[in-house]
Amino acid sequence: MIDWEDAFQNAAYIAGAEGYPGAWAARAAAFRAGARGDLDLAYGTHARARLDLFRPEGAARGLVVFVHGGYWLKFDKSFWSHLAAGALARGWAVALPGYTLAPEVSISEITTQIGAAVAHAAGLVAGPVRLAGHSAGGHLVTRMICDDSPLAPETRARIARVVSISGLHDLRPLLATGMNAQLRLTPETAAAESPVLHTPLPGIPVTAWVGGDERPEFLRQSALLREAWAADLEVAKGRHHFDVIEDLCAPDSGLTEALLSG
Repeated sequence: MIDWEDAFQNAAYIAGAEGYPGAWAARAAAFRAGARGDLDLAYGTHARARLDLFRPEGAARGLVVFVHGGYWLKFDKSFWSHLAAGALARGWAVALPGYTLAPEVSISEITTQIGAAVAHAAGLVAGPVRLAGHSAGGHLVTRMICDDSPLAPETRARIARVVSISGLHDLRPLLATGMNAQLRLTPETAAAESPVLHTPLPGIPVTAWVGGDERPEFLRQSALLREAWAADLEVAKGRHHFDVIEDLCAPDSGLTEALLSG
């Protein structure tokens, strides 16, 4: 029998895990201090319905939206600003939305909120839109291109690529975890919010990117997206759940290339 509680425990299997959040926050703050853009743009009425939009020098080639993880329960956009560096260096504007966390709202409400964030950001930047998200953020960006997408047709039509980094695409196992006391998933909502149980919108390339040193469940979740959606699957050798996102900082990394190519 699978121990689902253990299956989703990342920090327990990463050396020095406790130091990552502080390092992320410090790097993000330093990046914001020197970046060009607008902070805390409202896309909704809730206090956390805000996004940061970083702009490159000159006209943007399009828009990248990065959605953070944290099991829909923790973190905010301020931890991740530095991850915009790679796409910015290649001429793309980058939006990082915050969102209301569980248990204040349900995962389905977060999905709707991210849809509003993507639509708002897309209204501020012309051109194609590329979506990336990490962990729970990977779930949220793949939900944007499901057959029940919260996005309006005109926004859907602009989405050129989606990259789910260590994403969660089948939420049903979370029913057997302690965190579900806060997530409040039911069998019905877990199924409804699982991208692999939906049909993706046609014509949008999808990549599942996952660290080679991640927990088996995260490797399974990425492989499942490949099987269900015919997504590309890339396993980053030597990367774990907390450092797999680092390559977004580099304009010439394989991860940045996967997001911006085509």
